[in-house]
Amino acid sequence: MESEQRAEQGAEQYQCCGLLQQDLTELCAWAGITSIPRVTVRPSCAATEGAEPCRLGERCIQVELQNDNDPRSVCGVFLRGWKVDEEMLGVLSKCLPALGSLKTLNLWSTGLTDHILPVLGTMVARCPRLWSLTLEGNPLPEHSFHVLMGASSTLSHLSLRNNCIDDRAAQLLGQGLSSMSSSNHSLLSLVLSFNRISDVGAEHIAEGLRWNRSLLSLSLAHNRIGDAGAVKLAEVLQPFKLRHEEVVERRRLQMEEQGQPRAAESSSGHALSLQVSAAAGKLSATKQRTGTTKKKELLRKDKSKQSKKSTAPSDSRPGRSRGAKGAIEEQQDTEAEDLAEPSHPLLEPGLHCGGNVILPGNRVLLNLNLSYNRITERGLGALLAAVEGQEQQEGAGGRQGLRCLSLNCLCCLYPAPEAAAAAGPPPQACGG
Repeated sequence: MESEQRAEQGAEQYQCCGLLQQDLTELCAWAGITSIPRVTVRPSCAATEGAEPCRLGERCIQVELQNDNDPRSVCGVFLRGWKVDEEMLGVLSKCLPALGSLKTLNLWSTGLTDHILPVLGTMVARCPRLWSLTLEGNPLPEHSFHVLMGASSTLSHLSLRNNCIDDRAAQLLGQGLSSMSSSNHSLLSLVLSFNRISDVGAEHIAEGLRWNRSLLSLSLAHNRIGDAGAVKLAEVLQPFKLRHEEVVERRRLQMEEQGQPRAAESSSGHALSLQVSAAAGKLSATKQRTGTTKKKELLRKDKSKQSKKSTAPSDSRPGRSRGAKGAIEEQQDTEAEDLAEPSHPLLEPGLHCGGNVILPGNRVLLNLNLSYNRITERGLGALLAAVEGQEQQEGAGGRQGLRCLSLNCLCCLYPAPEAAAAAGPPPQACGG
């Protein structure tokens, strides 16, 4: 017991120097870990010719360097195919925050558990410039991934491919994206492909998109989503009417912004939307809450070189979300030109029609990937109608809206045998 306490005190007293192999060796020794991972530069880097690659399952940590001649310039850390237990994660929680240039962390099939995932979340928050986290091939029985994307999250990109995420997990992730009272303001790209999300889970994700105004790219490819799920996603991309509880919350926020006491609220819901534009116009930039628009925040921080997550075009990142990079930068430029925006999506300018309050819907999402699901003509029609509606709103002065919709489907690539002869060669893809 005394030896364990001494080891813990020694690990706490050790000051990491930013050299990953040295810090690992010292901290593993204090923790009593005899199998110390080997640190090697990824063979894909141009300056690592002749470097010995890591074998799958070997306790090896691959790194990418910003400066090939500087071992302290680690910008990417990759662990593949070996179990990261609680003790090793504790060691990494001390080593990785000392890497001042670390931007991406990739844990592929590392045996993560629901128990240690919060520890990983704490470590991620302590890494000053970490913007991208990839956790693939790490199925969790209790589906705790949502703890990484709450309102306090600092991640810009999160990939959860191939993690057996089902509808219950999708519900938690949707709640992590947004609820009526809170929203994630940092996440720009979310990858949920190669999972088990059905129409029910797609509806939960659509609920998360209802009040989220930061996510630019969402991949739900290779799931089990059918027409019902596609329709729910389409509904949130176009004007929708508020529910009763949302109308009540909207009225409360309006009174708050206008400095009026809550007791002055009217019991009628008919006057609450006609003055929204005027109320939003009175909002000054200094009254906006931190994180109202993540794109503005990132742009300002990037210019002052104080950002925790750099999205500059000069960065070379080996990620799967490079296709969304240009859209993210384009949206940043567009948002930076806006003078002021409502502090909550419920305060967006809306219409009052037939006793209902109608808001324009989510027009921040730029990229949606629904390839290789179970979507047929009905779901495709709903999504195309949503895109057309966004284009019409844009012409009337609305926001940009969806710019990339991927809908490649297996049913088009492999038609039924009775229709194959008449149809001729199968098309390469179908989409909108």
